[in-house]
Amino acid sequence: MGLFGKASSGFSFSSTAEEVTNGIHATGLSAIITGAASGMGAEAARVLALRGAHVVIADRNMPAGRAVKEAIVKENHNAKVDVMELDLSSMRSVRKFADEFKSSGLSLNILINNAGIATHFKLSEDNIELVFATNHLGHFLLTNLLLETMKSTARKSNIEGRIINVASALHWLSSYNEGIRFDNLNDETWLHILWSYAQSKLANILHANELARRLKEDEVQITANSVHPGTVVTPIYQHTFLTGFLSTLGRLFTKNVQQGASTACYVALHPNVKGLSGQYFMDNKISSSHSKAQDIVLAKKLWDFSMELTQS
Repeated sequence: MGLFGKASSGFSFSSTAEEVTNGIHATGLSAIITGAASGMGAEAARVLALRGAHVVIADRNMPAGRAVKEAIVKENHNAKVDVMELDLSSMRSVRKFADEFKSSGLSLNILINNAGIATHFKLSEDNIELVFATNHLGHFLLTNLLLETMKSTARKSNIEGRIINVASALHWLSSYNEGIRFDNLNDETWLHILWSYAQSKLANILHANELARRLKEDEVQITANSVHPGTVVTPIYQHTFLTGFLSTLGRLFTKNVQQGASTACYVALHPNVKGLSGQYFMDNKISSSHSKAQDIVLAKKLWDFSMELTQS
C-alpha cells in the first residue's frame, strides 16, 4: 500500500492510538511504558489507561510524569496510573526500578520500551556511550529483570504478554559495516548524533528478534516485537539538525503524537497481533526492516555483548 493507504490491519498512516484500540477492553491488564512523561509515551499511557489498563509511567522526569498522570486522571476518573522513577542510562537506576516494581506486587502484561534520546557524544555513569546506554542497554536490562514477572503473569492469567521495542526506520542509516560497533562503542564520530541513534535503533530491533526467538524456544506465552512509530516531532530531536526541517518542510511526512503512538498501542493491545512475534511494524502493519536487523548471528552477538555489559 502507499504511504497514506490503508494497511492490511484496516488502519493507515494517519490512524491515531485511540482509533486502533477502539472497542478493545484492557481492564485487568497492567503495563509499563518507559519515557511516558512526554510525547508518544504519554499518549500511549493515556490511551492504554483509557482502555482500562493499569499503567506505570516509568520516567526520569518525575514532575512531568506526575503531570501526565494528573491529566490522564482528570480526563478519565477511573484511570489507574502510577509514576515511578527510571533513568535508563543508569544500570543502578534500572535495577532499583525493577526491584521496586517487583516488590509492589503488580502483575505485568505489557512492556513498552519507548524512551529514547539523540544527543552529542557523552558517556553514561557506567562509562558507556550515552545513546546506546539509554536506548538499548537500559531497555535490555529492564526487560531481563522483569521477564520472570511477565512469565508469571502470563501463566496465571493465561493472557499473552507483549513486549514492544520502539525502534525507528532510521536504523536503515546505520553506517557501521559490522552493524553494531562492538569493539569501538565509545568512539566519537563527526556524525555522532545520527550514527549513534541509528545504531541504537538497529539494536532495538535485534533485541526484540532475539528475545522473540528465546521466548518461542522456551514456549512462553509472551511475544516481542519492534515498531517504527513514524517521524514525530518530539523533544528527542531537540539536539539535532532535524528540528527545523521536521517543523517546516517535513510536515507532510511527520505525524502528531496521537498518530505516532498508534503502532505501539496497536501491537500492545489489538487481537490481530496475537501470536505474532519477532516482527517489525510500521503504520499498524508488519513491515520490512534492514537486512542487518534480520541477521540472526548479529542478534545473538548483540545479546551476549549486552549481557556482558549489564553484569552486576
